[in-house]
Amino acid sequence: MTEAFNQLFKQMMEQGQQMAKAFAPALEGVDVKAFEKLFPAMPKEMLEAFFGKTFNPEGLDARTRFLVTVAALTVLGPVGEPQMRLTVQNALAAGATQREIAEVIWQMSMFGGLPAMQKALEIAQAVFAEAAEKSGEKDA
Repeated sequence: MTEAFNQLFKQMMEQGQQMAKAFAPALEGVDVKAFEKLFPAMPKEMLEAFFGKTFNPEGLDARTRFLVTVAALTVLGPVGEPQMRLTVQNALAAGATQREIAEVIWQMSMFGGLPAMQKALEIAQAVFAEAAEKSGEKDA
């Protein structure tokens, strides 16, 4: 990609973020981290018990259910930010990889638009960085 295209793309993404904020002003000043204190990521075994194959043994496992939820929350855009952070944390705890989460988010750009995809990627990257920091890694 050329530098001109990169600049244009960056400008479009910034405008999209401004539009999203205009459409969802109630999110201004929301302490997203406060939600995490209420619902921290559960151990993988609990996630599987509550969100996995407990009620439908032939159904989706917890990892897949969380990836589907990441897709839905991506399309919602910034309105679902607190839920997205928790879902990404739980998806990682349930065994999803960072790449799988990012791919799901990218796929949703066709349905939710580029601003929604960008916001979801920003949230996911922040969660990845926090997870790496907690585990003592330098790069997520």
